[in-house]
Amino acid sequence: MKIIVLMKEVPDTYGERTLDLETGLLNRSASEPVLDEITERALEVALSHREKDANTEVVLLTVGPAGTLPATLRKGLAMGADRAVHVQDPALLGADLSLTAQVIAAAAKHIGFDLVIAGNASTDGGGGALPSMLTELFGVAGLASLSTVAIDELTVSGSCNTEFDSYEASIDLPGVISVTEALPDARFPNFKGIMAAKKKPFETLDLAQLGIVIDQETARSIVISAAQRPARNAGIRIEDAGDAGDQIAEFLAQNQLIKGRSA
Repeated sequence: MKIIVLMKEVPDTYGERTLDLETGLLNRSASEPVLDEITERALEVALSHREKDANTEVVLLTVGPAGTLPATLRKGLAMGADRAVHVQDPALLGADLSLTAQVIAAAAKHIGFDLVIAGNASTDGGGGALPSMLTELFGVAGLASLSTVAIDELTVSGSCNTEFDSYEASIDLPGVISVTEALPDARFPNFKGIMAAKKKPFETLDLAQLGIVIDQETARSIVISAAQRPARNAGIRIEDAGDAGDQIAEFLAQNQLIKGRSA
């Protein structure tokens, strides 16, 4: 079995996150890049299955800027993945979800797969639609927001969580799944894994190798403008002089949060 795990590099949540007002893009140089936590949990699902089935190959896949081996892939290889693929091309700067999905789908077909595992949403952007877009592009079934995962030779199953309920479901392979933070924490890379990662295969691809041509004149989405979030206004402070309840009720009624009291 071949499992592709989608890796995502995000700005460290402990660092400053700023928006470039000229491009409308996140300023990724403002803080250190780290592996998104939900991505680590997705990788842990694949590695845990490989421990049960030695014939499983775990391949890391990421789309990102050109340069050296990204921290996402370097750490993922040290955790135990078998090899990594990095798609990089200047034309992908500021790519939206639909273009990103197209590129990932092309790269996954280039690699070959039985199962693609992703996080349900990343911490630097809350689209959460990428896994579903991949199922459409692949023409396979998918399961979203899994809190448990069970994989065998022919199927993958688990608990799907929605805003209102949870249910058990399964799909035949090949397929795509996304996981939530309810999955177990990922393992830490040990010294042996860190050293072994330096010798593991690493492939770099560009859009031409994937057969993708981007027409800038027909871009899928365009940032028209960007602005800093307005500062929060001070709230209303109520001093209790015996009538605090009345003041709160009056405030809620004025803002149509409750029905006004009859005279």
